Amino acid sequence: MDSSSSGGARVRRRSSGGGGGSSSWGSFSADGDTFDIPAKGAPVERLKKWRQAALVLNASRRFRYTLDLKKEEQKEEIRRKIRAQAHVIRAAFRFKEAGQVHVQSKETTVPYADAALGFGIKEDQLTALTRDHNYSALQQYGGISGVANMLKTDTEKGIGGDDTDLTARRNAFGSNTYPRKKGRSFLAFVWDACKDLTLIILMVAAAVSLALGITTEGIKEGWYDGASIAFAVLLVVLVTAISDYKQSLQFQNLNEEKQNIRLEVVRGGRRIMVSIYDLVVGDVVPLKIGDQVSADGILISGHSLSIDESSMTGESKIVHKDQKSPFLMSGCKVADGYGTMLVTAVGINTEWGLLMASISEDSGEETPLQVRLNGVATFIGMVGLTVALAVLVVLLARYFTGHTYNPDGSVQYVKAKMGVGQTIRGVVRIFTVAVTIVVVAVPEGLPLAVTLTLAFSMRKMMRDKALVRRLSACETMGSATTICSDKTGTLTLNQMTVVEAYFGGKKMDSPDNAQMLSADVTSLIVEGIAQNTSGSIFEAEGGQEPEVTGSPTEKAILSWGLKLGMKFNETRSKSSILHVFPFNSEKKRGGVAVHLGGPEVHIHWKGAAEIILDSCTSWLDTDGSKHSMTPEKVAEFKRFIEDMAAASLRCIAFAYRTYEMDGVPNEDQRDEWKLPDDNLIMLGIVGIKDPCRPGVRDSVRLCQAAGIKVRMVTGDNLQTARAIALECGILDDPNVSEPVIIEGKTFRALSDLEREEAAEKISALRKRGHVVAVTGDGTNDAPALHEADIGLSMGIQGTEVAKESSDIIILDDNFASVVRVVRWGRSVYANIQKFIQFQLTVNVAALIINVVAAVSSGNVPLNAVQLLWVNLIMDTLGALALATEPPTNHLMERPPVGRRESMITNIMWRNLTIMALFQVSVLLTLNFKGISLLQLKNDDPAHADKVKNTFIFNTFVLCQVFNEFNSRKPDELNMFKGILGNHLFIGIIAITLILQALIVEFLGKFASTVELSWQLWLVSIGLAFFSWPLAFVGKLIPVPKRPFGEFFACCCKGSKQSSDATSDEKGNKSEHRNVV
Repeated sequence: MDSSSSGGARVRRRSSGGGGGSSSWGSFSADGDTFDIPAKGAPVERLKKWRQAALVLNASRRFRYTLDLKKEEQKEEIRRKIRAQAHVIRAAFRFKEAGQVHVQSKETTVPYADAALGFGIKEDQLTALTRDHNYSALQQYGGISGVANMLKTDTEKGIGGDDTDLTARRNAFGSNTYPRKKGRSFLAFVWDACKDLTLIILMVAAAVSLALGITTEGIKEGWYDGASIAFAVLLVVLVTAISDYKQSLQFQNLNEEKQNIRLEVVRGGRRIMVSIYDLVVGDVVPLKIGDQVSADGILISGHSLSIDESSMTGESKIVHKDQKSPFLMSGCKVADGYGTMLVTAVGINTEWGLLMASISEDSGEETPLQVRLNGVATFIGMVGLTVALAVLVVLLARYFTGHTYNPDGSVQYVKAKMGVGQTIRGVVRIFTVAVTIVVVAVPEGLPLAVTLTLAFSMRKMMRDKALVRRLSACETMGSATTICSDKTGTLTLNQMTVVEAYFGGKKMDSPDNAQMLSADVTSLIVEGIAQNTSGSIFEAEGGQEPEVTGSPTEKAILSWGLKLGMKFNETRSKSSILHVFPFNSEKKRGGVAVHLGGPEVHIHWKGAAEIILDSCTSWLDTDGSKHSMTPEKVAEFKRFIEDMAAASLRCIAFAYRTYEMDGVPNEDQRDEWKLPDDNLIMLGIVGIKDPCRPGVRDSVRLCQAAGIKVRMVTGDNLQTARAIALECGILDDPNVSEPVIIEGKTFRALSDLEREEAAEKISALRKRGHVVAVTGDGTNDAPALHEADIGLSMGIQGTEVAKESSDIIILDDNFASVVRVVRWGRSVYANIQKFIQFQLTVNVAALIINVVAAVSSGNVPLNAVQLLWVNLIMDTLGALALATEPPTNHLMERPPVGRRESMITNIMWRNLTIMALFQVSVLLTLNFKGISLLQLKNDDPAHADKVKNTFIFNTFVLCQVFNEFNSRKPDELNMFKGILGNHLFIGIIAITLILQALIVEFLGKFASTVELSWQLWLVSIGLAFFSWPLAFVGKLIPVPKRPFGEFFACCCKGSKQSSDATSDEKGNKSEHRNVV
């Protein structure tokens, strides 16, 4: 059990080389690494490389949701300029102040503070004060109290906070927002869709066909061919633009949600939570370690307050803040300590606001899956281009050599008898078919399907209490093999109460029974509780219940103090704080020195019981008498700690010591003073209960069944950790020992060899590319959250530093929500695979049918308009139907998806091959024998040929509709399971069928179709329906576990990786109960 998060960080770090993998689609790519990027921190050169290698027909659409590398450079340039400006202004004022030290001016000019809208100072004066860090001007205004008076703020109780007051402050000093660039309009998306190279070529072909048709056949009949192609292209453009526009709106809403930080302010004497956008000038904001400074301000009071200003200055230096250096900049982070700040500038009046306004447009982010699918699309596109070129050459050769025939048997092209217009029109028709084959063959929508399913998943995950900050985390979570979970608030409810107390050397019958203790002992305990805390109590007037705020542990201790009879404000007024050692999760303790008046100083310590006990040399009895800490008494205290820990209680000890005021450094040197922590007097120990969350045991069991190991990382002692792990179901055996359960300091004390042996299982996981998710809430967790494959921060208790370092924010701090994120991650991957299987089936079938028909007869059964309709079904509508399937419990019955696993599995190859062979066989049979099979021999040859081609087109489209059902469940026999829950799927199927009926029955002039009899409709439906039983039987055919791509590999490297993965999976099942 790791006793400090820094140890957890080491355990949880993954190998930096594990972010990628080998080829993602088996033998599809000659250079698999080109389309393989890590989930985090991909180098710019790597990002440029895959963009250059991708076959793209519409760059503005394909790369819309990827990182705009040029814009990133512009952002960094803007940051540099604003930082440089800040440095220059401050350097000038420091130079000026340094000169004033040696030159005493005869008269001090106090800046004139104009009354502005009811306040004693104007917006520009206040902004200049904080922007320039003008300390001399601050002094001339009367210091922090003078500025607070001008702003009508009480530095203790804050502003009134009523609507009238807030409105007046916004009118006078602005709101805490900055102008955002407007989102792209719908017309911009239409324009992007029009930039597709193949669609541009088709529009040109449509224009030529329209002109030639009207010239040769007259306007009454000649406009149909060209207009039908133009209409089909327009339909594709509109559907594509609508789909992309909706995705864009979803991303905009999610980005706004990510930026809406909740923070604590003091208004009317009480601490309340408000949105960062509701912050106003004059607000008093409490700051603690891990918080983001949400506006420019001046420090009112603070203890050991250190600020990380790297986000603004670009320097990674931690800056100490005190009354001599009181200015705080928006956007910076609290690195250590705590304090309160008076807000003096908000929104665009801050440097952070200027920076965000300059770079507010979100430029996107590519995900590994998106890049891998670009590789798949590139390979398929190259095959499609080759096929289309071959078809073009064959059709042109047959046309000009007189081997292309009309339906009535006459030759289409007769040399010296054909007019130029007719010849060009024939060539344009052939060229249009070839270009349309490219449209169908190049799966431009395949990488965009990732964005579609991610947008859908992110929106749904918000309802499941998970806010996604990085797109790639959605898909990476589906590959998670280990979850290192924080205990407090994630596995437990974070509703802490003091349930046991051990004071005066004995256990109290009731933890809040103050009558057992003398007045002196109670006074010392209450003093330590009230002064050594980062929490607060609002004591309402009129006998109402006090409001306790702070961290859950602080709230539990303060609430216990109230039960002991503590008057919070009164107790704090009896002594003044000299120096504070803020609670530190590495040291696991916090201290405070308070001056009682005269020479008397008390130094109070509070923290992990076993650590405080080690520093104690004596203890206080119930009557206030002091006794030496004998070995027997130490053992007694330890037994009590162990008993409480075994009952899943967090043990917190209270101790103090006296000190002489003469030994306290002067105020100037006090910041460097290390509080004495030796010779402490033990006051007592409390046991805090934090119950396990209901259902957490089921969630842990679900993870274990899904092949995911759950490890608990906590700051509690070994016994408490063991008890909680048993209660949550992470451990089954209460007698386990190292290395299954290990303390961080023990782990770090081992030699390198011993450490490797102790963590052998973790090392094996990391070396084999396993994926680790880490939860955390503290500032010290930030490095681990950043380094982990997926960093999960807590939305309620998490600090802003932790949230910014994470990939996903769990809004309710619940482990069950982490499990739901895993389900959604697996769903993203599964949905993309469904769409790939469906799209490849259409690609293969359409290409083979057109190639064989072109080579054998010189004609293709599917013309340009029909192929564009098929492309629409396959691309945008198919993605909407299949990429938005909600997750099912079946996903949690599989092992995790390997990061190096092939995108196209053996199961997908089997299903794809069966369906493609079926469709090709049926359609080619109809193409060559359709007239006789459909009993059309007695019809007019031209009409019979049109009926046959219409029947082929109709059957082909219906096969795709039925195959969409098959693609929903690639590895399940029941393809209808959960279908009623996916209204979008049902809606798209209905729309496709209605439009297909309209095209065949009513739009014959445009689509070159004729009406079909009801008998032919039934036959067409029957042939398509046959794909259902065929798919059912096909799913019973077993497939080898080894990917098909490896059978054709030139070397055995793939085989080795496969065997590693297999042994890894076996190890996965046997190791899933470990706690590190």
